[in-house]
Amino acid sequence: MSITSQDVQKLRAATGAGMMAAKRALEEAGGDFDKAVEVLRKKSTKLAANKVDRVTSQGLVETYIHGGGTLGVLIEVACETDFVARTDKFRTLAHDLAMQVAALNPQYLTPEDVPAEVVEREKRIYTEQLKAQGKQGPMAEKIIAGKLDKFYQEVCLLKQPFFKDDKRNVGEVITEAIATTGENIKVKRFARFALSGGPTVCSRA
Repeated sequence: MSITSQDVQKLRAATGAGMMAAKRALEEAGGDFDKAVEVLRKKSTKLAANKVDRVTSQGLVETYIHGGGTLGVLIEVACETDFVARTDKFRTLAHDLAMQVAALNPQYLTPEDVPAEVVEREKRIYTEQLKAQGKQGPMAEKIIAGKLDKFYQEVCLLKQPFFKDDKRNVGEVITEAIATTGENIKVKRFARFALSGGPTVCSRA
């Protein structure tokens, strides 16, 4: 097995990982690029879980204006230190998240933020649809769970497919950024304004 510097650079470009982390992932994956990406993502998830309770008192508020001023987004992305908040990687992440909100118009940050009455409404709709198709019992419950998951992917920012790479969701992109920066990173609130309708505002601050 021979791992070249080009292999390492390709993996770094795709994941944002450090040089040694990328090299170790390729070695662990036997030189397989896709497996190395998965290795890095699993490690990122573990690192992010260890940092989830760390205080995020720094960060920045990013803006994005589209369509000559017909649509605008404000989003607050927090990290632990001003040093990380000033980096190009963090600023790029914040800008990408603002563009994500502009493009896909999430209504909530996470599934936990969706009001119970909204979830119940969706369940009733799915239940009635399945009854009309003659589907009930455990099979129907499984289908409803799948439909709810799809609903969350549409309306919750962290569950949405990332607009630059739909093989990852936004939560996974943030998790990878946590591993790269070594700091906890959170979206605290966002607001989307469009001339064609009222504002969408989500806050967990």
